[in-house]
Amino acid sequence: MSEFVQSLHEVFERLGRIQTRRMFGGHGVWHEGRMIALVFKDTLYLKSDATSAAHFDTLNLPPFTYERQGKAMPMSYRLAPADLFEDREEAALWGRRAYEAALRSGQPPRPKKTAAAKTPAKKTSTHKAPAKKALVKTKKVPR
Repeated sequence: MSEFVQSLHEVFERLGRIQTRRMFGGHGVWHEGRMIALVFKDTLYLKSDATSAAHFDTLNLPPFTYERQGKAMPMSYRLAPADLFEDREEAALWGRRAYEAALRSGQPPRPKKTAAAKTPAKKTSTHKAPAKKALVKTKKVPR
């Protein structure tokens, strides 16, 4: 993991806990189970949508774009403003905007890994052994 990606934990400390994970040649950034940002070549892009686009447009922050079959494919992640790396309150504000856009996207949150999910399940036999019948001794009582 690059130093840049590791530094994001500090950058977003006022937003709350974030998690990062390698994916598609870059990294994804999650907050409370939702992907709020992606990092590609040590550049941060925040989740955006129609509601938050004006904030990005005001600062002329372009979308993350990749090429597919010779066509430019813009994604719903926009370049993060440089100010958020210097101001933790600004980072928290932009992080909340990205988190809210992720909530509005309708994508389900990433499932949390539990201890049970990490360990393999025990095999159980589908064949039951016959139950042992208890022998009951009865005492004959004379009449």
